[in-house]
Amino acid sequence: MTEERQRYSIQFHREADRDFKRLHGPVARRLEQAIVGLADNPRPHGCVKLAGYVDLYRIRVGDWRIVYAVQDAQLVILIVEVRPRGDAYRHLS
Repeated sequence: MTEERQRYSIQFHREADRDFKRLHGPVARRLEQAIVGLADNPRPHGCVKLAGYVDLYRIRVGDWRIVYAVQDAQLVILIVEVRPRGDAYRHLS
């Protein structure tokens, strides 16, 4: 008997969507693959829960960081930031 998992929907915060749409090439494809993968597994191996926040996590994709919120009750992943390592976390409030 196999357990069927619910698939999460992916939503972008307005600023994260704008930043993500500006990317092109291999970096954009790798980030997109990682984001799509969150729909099946919102807490993949290597994800880190951000201290001081209730539901924020981050994953690394090379030198880039994807910061996202997991809303388990609604089955939603909200992408909050998609930024290079040096710029990540500066805009979180």
